[in-house]
Amino acid sequence: MNANPESGTGSNALWGSRFEGGPSDALVALSRSVHFDWRLAAYDIAGTRAHIKALQSAGYLSVAELEKIDRSLVELLDRVNKGSFQAKPTDEDVHSALERGLIEIAGVELGGKVRAGRSRNDQIATLIRTYLLDQAVIIREQVTQLIEVLVSRAEEHLGVAMPGRTHFQHAQPVQLSHHLLAHAWPLVRDLERLEDWRKRANLSPYGAGALAGNTLGLDPNLVARELGLAGPTQNSIDATASRDVVAEFSFITTLIGINLSRFSEEIIIWASAEFDYVKLHDAYSTGSSIMPQKKNPDIAELARGKAGRLIGDLTGLLATLKGLPLAYNRDLQEDKEPVFDAVDTLTVLLPAFTGMVATLQFNRNRLELLAPAGFSLATDVAEWLVKQKVAFRDAHEITGKLVSYCEQHNLELHEVPDAEMAAISPALTPDVRDVLTVGGSIKARAGAGGTALPRVLEQIAALRKIAPKREG
Repeated sequence: MNANPESGTGSNALWGSRFEGGPSDALVALSRSVHFDWRLAAYDIAGTRAHIKALQSAGYLSVAELEKIDRSLVELLDRVNKGSFQAKPTDEDVHSALERGLIEIAGVELGGKVRAGRSRNDQIATLIRTYLLDQAVIIREQVTQLIEVLVSRAEEHLGVAMPGRTHFQHAQPVQLSHHLLAHAWPLVRDLERLEDWRKRANLSPYGAGALAGNTLGLDPNLVARELGLAGPTQNSIDATASRDVVAEFSFITTLIGINLSRFSEEIIIWASAEFDYVKLHDAYSTGSSIMPQKKNPDIAELARGKAGRLIGDLTGLLATLKGLPLAYNRDLQEDKEPVFDAVDTLTVLLPAFTGMVATLQFNRNRLELLAPAGFSLATDVAEWLVKQKVAFRDAHEITGKLVSYCEQHNLELHEVPDAEMAAISPALTPDVRDVLTVGGSIKARAGAGGTALPRVLEQIAALRKIAPKREG
C-alpha cells in the first residue's frame, strides 16, 4: 500500500516531524477516531480554554494573546455548534481537527502556542471524565423520573393484593404497591452509585502530560477549577493510564439496564393472556404486521435486549483494559465507544420505559383473585401454629399435611372443614381461620420492610425525598 503523506502528517497533524514519509492508508484508517470522538468537541474546547489560562499564568502567553486565543475558541465552539466547522476525513481525531480550526481563526503563530505543556494523553483522559460527568446528570434525572413514576403507581394502588412469588411459584400474598416499590429501590442504589462515582471522576488529569508531568510550571489546580473539577489527579502515570473511572461508569449503566430488564421480564409475562395482570397503553406498545389482534410489549422487550448490549459494552471495555502496562497505550482509544453507546442506549430507553410504566393499566380483580392461589397462606398457618406454642418443625409438617389434603381434594386452605383440620392435627383449631385471608396475611407482615400498609407508606415517604411528586 502507498503511504499517504497528507492523511497523518499533514499541516494539522499533532505528530510526524521525525518521520520521513506519511503513514499508510491502512494505518490512517485504523488510527482515525474523529468519527466517534467528535462528540467531545465542546469538552475539548473547554479544556483548551482552561489550559491557555494556565499558560498565561505561567508567563507563556501575554494577556492580549490569551484574550485573542480565547475569543477564537469561543468562535470555534460557535462554528462547531452551528455545524459550519466539522471534522475532515484527513483529521485523525477531535484534537487535531479542533487545532486546525483554531489555527484557521487565530493564525498559525498564535494557534501553535496552545499545544505547549499538554499531551493528547492527559487531554483525552480529562475530556472523557468531563463528558461522563455531564451524561451522569442526564441519566440521574431520567432514573429519578422513573422512581417517581413507580412511587406514584404504588400510591394509586394501595391496598391491592397480588401473588408474591419465589422461584416464580406462588409464595405469599403482597401488596401491588410493595412489589412496585421493590423495583424502585435498586434504582435508588444506582443513583447512589452514580453519586459515589462522581467523587472519583471529578478530578482533572490535565498537567500529567504524556505520562511524567510537565516542565513548564503550569498550575493544574487552575485548570481543574476552570473545568469545575475538584482538583488534579494525584499521579501523572495513573492519570494517563487508568480508565477505571470509565469502566465504573459503564458498570453503573449496565446495572441500570439490568434493573430495567428484570422489571421488563415481569411486564412481558403480566401482559400475556394467561396472566392478564396488566394492559399496555396503545402509545407504549406495537402491533403485528400479520396478526391484527396483537399488542406487543416492545418497550419491555427492547429494554431486555438493551441490557445485553450494555453488558457487552462493559465486558468489551474490561477486556481491553485487563492487560495494559503503564502508561498510555493506544488500546485506550477503545474506551470511548462503549460508554458512548451506553449513554445513547440508556438516554433513549429510560424515557420510553418510564412512559410504559406510567400508563400500565393494572387488572385489580385478577390480581386479588390470584393472591391466595397456590396455597400462598400456608406460611401464615405455620406461623399461627408457632404462636400457639407449636415447635416450628412440627408446625411446618402439620401445614404441609394440610396442603397435601387440599391438593388431593381440590380445595383451597380456607375451604377445608373444621373437622378435617382437626383430623390433620388437633392444633388446627377453628381460630386458624383468622389468618386464612389475604388481608390478614398482608396486615400481619408489619416487620421492617414488610408488605403491611404502614411499612409501604414508610417506603413511599422515604422515596418521595429522593423523587418528589411531579407537578401536573
